[in-house]
Amino acid sequence: MSRQPDLVIANATVVNSFGRQNAHIVVQDGLIAGLVDTSEAAPPAARTIDAEGRLVVPGGVDGHCHVAQVTGRFRTLDDYRTTSIAALWGGTTTIIDFGIPRDAQETPLVAVLHKKELAAQSRCDVALHGAVISWDETVPWQLEQLAAEGVRSVKMYTTNRGTTMADGDTILKVMREMVRLDGLTYIHAEHDPIITDCTEQHAQDGRIGIEHLHRTRPGLAEEVSVKDTLAMAEYTGAPVYFVHQSTPGAVDLVTEARERGLDAYSETCPHYVTLDDSVYGSKFPEWFACCPPMRDAETVAALKDRLASGAIHAMSSDHSCYDLSQKRERTDDVRAMPHGLPGVETRMPVTFTAMSSAGASVEDFVEAFSAGPARINAIPGKGCIAEGYDADLVIFDPAEERIVDGAALHMGTDFSPFDGKALTGWPAVVVSSGRVVLDGQGFHDPGAAGRFVARNGFRDHQSTLPTGAARAAAL
Repeated sequence: MSRQPDLVIANATVVNSFGRQNAHIVVQDGLIAGLVDTSEAAPPAARTIDAEGRLVVPGGVDGHCHVAQVTGRFRTLDDYRTTSIAALWGGTTTIIDFGIPRDAQETPLVAVLHKKELAAQSRCDVALHGAVISWDETVPWQLEQLAAEGVRSVKMYTTNRGTTMADGDTILKVMREMVRLDGLTYIHAEHDPIITDCTEQHAQDGRIGIEHLHRTRPGLAEEVSVKDTLAMAEYTGAPVYFVHQSTPGAVDLVTEARERGLDAYSETCPHYVTLDDSVYGSKFPEWFACCPPMRDAETVAALKDRLASGAIHAMSSDHSCYDLSQKRERTDDVRAMPHGLPGVETRMPVTFTAMSSAGASVEDFVEAFSAGPARINAIPGKGCIAEGYDADLVIFDPAEERIVDGAALHMGTDFSPFDGKALTGWPAVVVSSGRVVLDGQGFHDPGAAGRFVARNGFRDHQSTLPTGAARAAAL
């Protein structure tokens, strides 16, 4: 190295998804300049942090966040400053938000450009997904413009008729375009006719309050929608990614499709492997209003096993920052209340606690928390501790336990669905693009230093990645 490094993380146990080693991590100009074996002395640096043998993992990549999201008459209470600070407190150094049209007048392209402008205030790196609700002759051109902007994925909903739902014709046509543009199709999969009918039946019986949410959106609706969407993906050849899967049956459908050669991926969220539907009988059921809802305890246990085994490819927060006053406006009718949970800050400890309790290794955790989301979403420079990668690093002690205090978190809301739970795997030191933003002295706001990250083409990115074994050999 021609000059003294900016930072060295000395005496680290470096854990990637493909293995671990003892090394000093050398950081210069926001990148990992090299890893030096601990049998040698740590090189001098402008700042040295002694990891003292603790685990160091790649900064988290949260592939599913909703920042400053407008849905109907509700708007989440956060902005990029708030959410990115909370992400860094929680060991996440890259978030991916959605440009979802706010109404029929806003186009997919305008929605993304609006979010990109707001993201200029982010403290961590940001990528974006697009979203299409309805098809018209301008959509192919808009998707081309999004790809040119580095937005290489598009989300569509198979439910929520009248607001965000895309019909089958739109989904299939967009899939064709994403194949042409080497992109990835994101799907919120719940079968709308089943959801609508089930909800109407419960409303007729007077069972439409929040305490009945889990009964109005059955797991069958999710699995039917996954099966239908996989058929369209197979027909078009489109890579497809299913957000927030909540049943093992949905995950198994994706696994079977992958065995047939499809590029299909499963994501779940911390609440689906930690909380069960008994929460809707608790004192504060409104804390748990999300779609899909929590499932029964047996389903939760089976889903957690799928996560630990690697059948689920990414753990994302689905962060949506409403507060309790918004949640409590219409607890009498689940059709009228906002759905979504704050979770970008707690994703790391909830995921680590759930996975380790199911027998997963730290390497497995890194895959779901960082490496998998970075690879699947074709984000260059993320998800790995290796020379040339972004210096996004987290030091943590897997044995440290803390009790979640929702009021002490930094997400801009007044509750956490994990309030009072004992969790392990909290970050002690967080480095984002080479900057130490969290250490024993507290949080150090880097200002609006987050970058917009342009993503690569999906298949192009996968074809250029070295295998885990090759990466391990290069370290």
